[in-house]
Amino acid sequence: MNALVEPLLRNSPSQLSATATTPRRRDARGRFAGAGGSAQRRERVLFVASEMADFIKAGGLGDVAASLPRALRSGCDVRVLIPGYPAVLERLPHLQPVGVIAPRAGLPECVLACTEQGDGLPIYVLLNAALFEREGSPYVDEQGAEWPDNALRFATLAHAAAEIAAGHGDLEWSPQLLHLNDWPGALAAAYVRWNGTDVSTLLTIHNLAYQGLFPSALAPVLGVPAAHAHELDFHGRLSFLRGGIVHATRLNTVSLRYAEQITDERDGCGLHGLLAQRAERGHLSGIVNGIDESWDPRSDHHLRAHFSADQISGRAENARSVRETFRLHPGTGPLFAVVSRLVHQKGIDITCEVAPQIIAAGGQLVIIGGGEPAVEQQVRELAQRYPGQVGAWIGFEERLARQMFAGADFLLMPSRFEPCGLSQMYAQRFGCLPIAHATGGLVDTVDDGVTGFLFEQATADGMRRCVERAMRTWRLPVLLKAMRRAAMLRPSGWKLAGGRYLDLYRQAIGAAA
Repeated sequence: MNALVEPLLRNSPSQLSATATTPRRRDARGRFAGAGGSAQRRERVLFVASEMADFIKAGGLGDVAASLPRALRSGCDVRVLIPGYPAVLERLPHLQPVGVIAPRAGLPECVLACTEQGDGLPIYVLLNAALFEREGSPYVDEQGAEWPDNALRFATLAHAAAEIAAGHGDLEWSPQLLHLNDWPGALAAAYVRWNGTDVSTLLTIHNLAYQGLFPSALAPVLGVPAAHAHELDFHGRLSFLRGGIVHATRLNTVSLRYAEQITDERDGCGLHGLLAQRAERGHLSGIVNGIDESWDPRSDHHLRAHFSADQISGRAENARSVRETFRLHPGTGPLFAVVSRLVHQKGIDITCEVAPQIIAAGGQLVIIGGGEPAVEQQVRELAQRYPGQVGAWIGFEERLARQMFAGADFLLMPSRFEPCGLSQMYAQRFGCLPIAHATGGLVDTVDDGVTGFLFEQATADGMRRCVERAMRTWRLPVLLKAMRRAAMLRPSGWKLAGGRYLDLYRQAIGAAA
């Protein structure tokens, strides 16, 4: 254990701050130049994220971290804290060191830097080369293996957030609330409580299945007080997420249905009892995610042709482009799409089982995504089995994904569970009707028979019957057009969600007052 910790402690702030360049101007009260003169009269919120689509994205959290803080800026003084990954440092050339985060137990000292995005969103970056400056995703290396020191990496992020909340780190700004996201930030709620800091915390659970589980022997290294180690215990291991659930002032998930489901044993991942207790006390709620304004078929620069809810002829050109890219035969039937991580949760195996019926009925299927090697191989084999009718792109390409939403008739989402889901909302905005398992956020965002199709059981039979319904609708142009229009006009921006988050922030801050 010491062999892992000691190299991290050798990083000095002077070495870390060498990445900084031209400072950004801050006023005498420590506010960023773009923060706005009324910032001191609004709620001060630090949004803590392990990924942000501006710089690096591994999943839906990256999109939320890029969009939600921006949607909140008119109502509160919100700033983002993110680790200094290489992709962050490359895209933020004007970092100004503003403070130092002191070590805690085996967690190393870090430099805190700041800058603004072009739209004025303030960003704090946690600098420690040994912890964060490495190739790969935020969580895994280039071979897909989890970083062995993830406990130290994200405990350090959480500790930094708690230090900022306590007014440490040499900043002239401190938050009234920490908005923490998933297990990488969850431990901050515990640090705040253990430190006796009078600051509220909100923990958003984007996916309960990822809990941040680590050996219990790491507790002293992470600065977990011996008297409180049981608060993180999950079957003999430390659970960062459990620590956040125990200590956060308020909890929320990314859809109403998912907030209900995780209090039940079937979907509670072993934490259902604790979550049910928090729900009974009125501390657990659900807010459906939104999507940003770039998802506009009238102007999206990724599309081959633009269109609108009232004039959708441009969809045909996007469909042709997708078929060409995937080398499909010219199609006379409906085009089905999968835009997803290729993992068991997403039910890709169910899609592969139903695919022969889709092809037999005259449909075609295109799939884009990456993930578990076994699932990727299953997708490759499906494409090899049906050349010209099934196309696969292992990996991700933003332009192609958006063209698929804009050209496909139906999006397949047989997810076994789905906390919120964004793909169904992207598809709807582009007139592609989701065919989805009735779970989590899919229930909250897809109106069966109006803006898409839902099926009750995550099985091939359940999905097959739903596909047959969709095919019948495809043969009724008037009904298909009406459903597409309803889907495209469905409210799905961040304005509504942002307002609900502001209400939740004020509730959490009031609870600690």
